[in-house]
Amino acid sequence: MARKTSAKDSSKNDFEKEKSSKGKPGLKGFIIFLRSEKFRRILGFLFIIFALALPVAFTSFLISWEFDQSVVSGLSLSKLFEINPDAAQNWLGIGGAWISHGMIYNGFGVASYVFALLFFLIGVKLFSGTSLLPIGKSFAYSFFGIIWLSILLGSIFKTHFFNAGGSFGYFGYLWIKSMAGNIGVILFLLGYAAIFSIVVFNTDFSFLFLPFNKLMAFRKNKDIVPDILLDETMPAVSTEINPGNVITFTPDSFETEANAFKEGMEESPPFDEEGIDDAEIAGSISLSKKSVKAPKPEFTFEVEDTTQREDEVAEIVEERPRTTAEELVAEFGLYDPTLDLSNYVKPTLDLLSDYPNIKSQVDVKELEEKKNMILDTLKNYNIEIQSIKATIGPTVTLYEIVPAAGVRIAKIKNLEDDIALSLAALGIRIIAPMPGKGTVGIEVPNARPEMVPMKIALMSPKFQSSDMDLPIVLGKTITNEVYVTDLAKMPHLLMAGSTGQGKSVGLNALIVSLLYKKHPAELKFVMVDPKKVELSLYKHIENHFLAKLPGDADAILTDTSLVVNTLKSLCLEMDQRYELLKHAEVRNLKEYNKKFLERRLSPVDGHRFLPYIVLIIDELADLMMTAGKEVELPIARLAQLARAIGIHLVLATQRPSVNIITGTIKANFPARLAFRVISKIDSRTILDSGGADQLIGKGDMLFSTGNDLIRLQCPFVDTPEVERIATFIGQQQGYAHPMHLPENFEGAEKEKESFDPKERDPLFEDAARIIVQMQQGSTSLLQRRMNLGYNRAGRLIDQMEACGIVGPNVGSKARDVLVKDPETLDRMLENMI
Repeated sequence: MARKTSAKDSSKNDFEKEKSSKGKPGLKGFIIFLRSEKFRRILGFLFIIFALALPVAFTSFLISWEFDQSVVSGLSLSKLFEINPDAAQNWLGIGGAWISHGMIYNGFGVASYVFALLFFLIGVKLFSGTSLLPIGKSFAYSFFGIIWLSILLGSIFKTHFFNAGGSFGYFGYLWIKSMAGNIGVILFLLGYAAIFSIVVFNTDFSFLFLPFNKLMAFRKNKDIVPDILLDETMPAVSTEINPGNVITFTPDSFETEANAFKEGMEESPPFDEEGIDDAEIAGSISLSKKSVKAPKPEFTFEVEDTTQREDEVAEIVEERPRTTAEELVAEFGLYDPTLDLSNYVKPTLDLLSDYPNIKSQVDVKELEEKKNMILDTLKNYNIEIQSIKATIGPTVTLYEIVPAAGVRIAKIKNLEDDIALSLAALGIRIIAPMPGKGTVGIEVPNARPEMVPMKIALMSPKFQSSDMDLPIVLGKTITNEVYVTDLAKMPHLLMAGSTGQGKSVGLNALIVSLLYKKHPAELKFVMVDPKKVELSLYKHIENHFLAKLPGDADAILTDTSLVVNTLKSLCLEMDQRYELLKHAEVRNLKEYNKKFLERRLSPVDGHRFLPYIVLIIDELADLMMTAGKEVELPIARLAQLARAIGIHLVLATQRPSVNIITGTIKANFPARLAFRVISKIDSRTILDSGGADQLIGKGDMLFSTGNDLIRLQCPFVDTPEVERIATFIGQQQGYAHPMHLPENFEGAEKEKESFDPKERDPLFEDAARIIVQMQQGSTSLLQRRMNLGYNRAGRLIDQMEACGIVGPNVGSKARDVLVKDPETLDRMLENMI
């Protein structure tokens, strides 16, 4: 009995130590304020004010520096705070004079104006969370330029009485002059500027050596090619000899051919590694600009064997500094897919609501009572423990106990219902043992749970600084940390839970997370909403973030019969993307897009920037009941193969039964998200383990990535918040239409074989005239112009293909129109009658 009392006293002491180790409320509150958005905005506002004040103080100092210099030169810190309004003539008083004197006279001179720009960029970043310019690059380039400009001005104004380059520029100039003389100063400034140009603009300065290269090429060719004596009025032509090949210039074509050769020599490198013919490898043709007189005789040149010139060719090819892709990047920079919507602004955090009094109200008394109840229950079953500690989470409190030696873990696990009874609590969950720890966890719901607003979750540094491909916020862990994960690495997510347990809110939180991080050029959604009301708010972002078949009226699919075509279309998009990856010789979307951005893949060859596509199905059960295998097979195929090419699936259902979440689907969805369910069987169907039946609802959920289960509290985002975000995006300039998925005409070949021109659609002639007039073989065009459904418009296009009016299907692009004018179409229609 004494041993049991000792253990209980020991656990109580541990609990008291943990309670006393917490910081003082005042200090904790101050730290929280320093990390808050309010403090960040205040600091940003102060930076902006300071940045606007600096140019005023600097400009005034340049006018009144003679008077103010005598005031601030001997100014001490104590005198700085004395009240003397007439002490300085600077527009910002003695403070402005003191700062200006330090930054201009004792610093970098006029170049100090750049500091105002840097402070302004920092202030805007802190105040609004957006960057006008890249902060890191701006700092690096600015300091690079400040040093150069300061020394340049110091070398021009060669006096320290007042030097526009400041003390740094003046003494820097003197030091360089003492080391290398005045010529050394000039060389230093030129070299410094050249390095800056190479680092920032990737300048190669090859144009400086162009005359020298032409002269060397002329001398090389002169040693090889015999002089051809022409009339002084004729262009002098020199070339290399290659027996067996004869180049003939007739008098009429001589000038044209010569000009063509001349333009080619001026506009392109003399040799290319690919597609070089023998005559080009042999040498170059140089032309002198002279007037032409008299009849021009016909000239025939024999060219010598190029195999004797391999060493020279290799030498010239090695002299070429960059490949074509590198030249394009040097001239235009990396390809930017966001330029089409360059003015697009991502949603701001003020669109989300602030929720007061959301903190959990767990107090010491409640913790103590529940701890004692747990200890008493274990004591009643003769289970001794060494220690117990509590971790307060947003929804539950985790009590970790260390069993005494010899206590079986299974014995504690079997007391789940007894502990729940003693605590009179819903959803007691025992984790025995805790992964990676030598403890047993008992999760007890809080009497007043904490709500996790979406705004607080998105404000977290973990999300703001995330460099994940598809970052999503799933909520807060039991240790009150915001949990951010990458959808691209899941690579697909299965969500399930009973009605009203937070599944739709979790789906909105996932979508909102992506909308706050991605540009419309980088991400597209394919949304399926059989319930017709859950995802309808996102219709405002149709031309920004949604993708659909060209013939669908709405981008958010609510008709189950249209979902099968969309899924098959996504499979076709997947196959097309894999073809692009194969030709690009890369393994995944990230490598492909990197290669495309570096301009190593040409759109002429069919390559394009590939955005991520996220397929969201809000109610899988409805689709499985109505379409069954027609839905299951394309979903399984996408889940198996689509990860590498950037297509990711998010499936949600409120019926986690085995006929809905089949084995084929589960096998390809390692990431599972379970809200509260009714039975242990449903929990095992979702997670392959129990636990979801012990959740308390209202966003309480378990997340599994195939290894451990993580308990989270889903962030709350209300319908008005989603509406504000969608409206904010929808009011901005968008694309002309949603992203078009490839049209899928299954069985088109069979229809073409059985097509009888005499049994064509009654609207065939009208539709054909529209297609020929617009010169666009598109199903969506017929739908808009003739107010037709997708199926009938597709049949009309197939009939036109069978008649030779339009070409075959080419994926997401419009078909080629083979008939170019209405008169030709009329003749074709007459022959069909």
